Amino acid sequence: MIKNSQYTGTVFAIGSDCEGVIYADGTTAFVPFCLEGEEVEFLALKVKGGIAYGKLSRVLRPSPARVSPPCPVFGKCGGCNLQHACYAEQLKIKRGLVENALKKIAGVSFPVDACVPCEKEYRYRNKLVMPISRGNSGAFLGFFARASHRAIPVDDCPIQSEWVKDVIYSVKKFAKLKNLTGYSDEEGGDLRHITVREINGKFIFAVVATRKLDLSPLAEILDGKFENFTLLLNVNPAKTNAIFSNEWHICRGDGVFEAEDCGIKFLAGANTFLQVNDGVRRKLYARILQEAEEDAVALDLYSGGGMLTAMLAKKCRKAYGVEAVAEASRCADGLKRLNGLDNMYNICGRVEDEISRVLSGADGKKFIVCDPPRKGMERSAAEAVARSGAEKVALVSCNPATLARDLGILTGALKEKGGKLVKSPEASGAYKLVSVTPFDMFPQTKHVEAVAVLVLNK
Repeated sequence: MIKNSQYTGTVFAIGSDCEGVIYADGTTAFVPFCLEGEEVEFLALKVKGGIAYGKLSRVLRPSPARVSPPCPVFGKCGGCNLQHACYAEQLKIKRGLVENALKKIAGVSFPVDACVPCEKEYRYRNKLVMPISRGNSGAFLGFFARASHRAIPVDDCPIQSEWVKDVIYSVKKFAKLKNLTGYSDEEGGDLRHITVREINGKFIFAVVATRKLDLSPLAEILDGKFENFTLLLNVNPAKTNAIFSNEWHICRGDGVFEAEDCGIKFLAGANTFLQVNDGVRRKLYARILQEAEEDAVALDLYSGGGMLTAMLAKKCRKAYGVEAVAEASRCADGLKRLNGLDNMYNICGRVEDEISRVLSGADGKKFIVCDPPRKGMERSAAEAVARSGAEKVALVSCNPATLARDLGILTGALKEKGGKLVKSPEASGAYKLVSVTPFDMFPQTKHVEAVAVLVLNK
């Protein structure tokens, strides 16, 4: 295959980034925005050895599952990967992502459950993080193009809630009124980001700027669109990819709201972590709680602000949350007090250091819930879980690849050899896999959440 040449081929599979996989001219090519079974024409953008990466030129024979994307910048914006597929096909693809990762990475052939759907195919996000970029006319709002820091201007985003249009309008009006620029890495600027979190009809707005600004004009503009909100300013002059700095100013309201979800009261602020999809989050938590027994001691690893720990405390005899980030652990302590949960215990420390210490003093049944960041568990943490002796483990993941790796360690399908994890022909580990359920937390995108349940091998 030759770079910058056109080729024709049939999509025989969907890759881990939801791209079409095509075999043409002796080369395996990965081409975004294709569906299985389609005949397509594509441009080879990069060729190395027997692998190529291409750009879709046209669809010669479309799949019956192909639909017309509603977003005018689909394919340009880096946010969505699957608007060209009907929703039933998206669910099928995401189930395949999880199942294929288990096979390829861990060598585990396991019947993955059907992907739990989202009730909303669009307009499901409760959180917005939008760059404010520098343009010829001052400032514009939009999302970055795929694998780039080049922003694509938008006035709406169909996976965000309807209020996104009012947010974009309000920030643009404020920037024009005060003659403020957006931000670029090369030229700097005034306004960097707008973030919004909606919780039960209340809004937390945070403007990220390179210097301290008077946001009262923006508050007045927002008053015409939103009834109940708090407004914060974060000053971040550093030339880094971090959105927030440590410098915060409250410009309207208290900066936080008291809220309730899944029967748990909590204080929500600009940095509070909650999954972006309320409906699917509740389904996912319900699935985990289904596995928790009332007489068990629950251990919630990577517990963050303690929401799931609190839910486990309401059902189980005791619940321990382990979190390495001190600020998040302090939030969990506040949540414990707010809900009067005397059987909830929050521990600030590394997961691998705390598992055996906590469980060694716990009598009766033990249930571990592990929801690590996208990179998955540290190997030492996965090995500590494998040694824990807990009767049941629920592993939550937003990354099929690291889910497969961590499950491989727990089931013995992956074993260390020469400092590396290699597939083991006989899965004889501490745990046995009993179910894997994908949840479509992020419709229209390549991302999928999953819950895997394991029981102790006896």
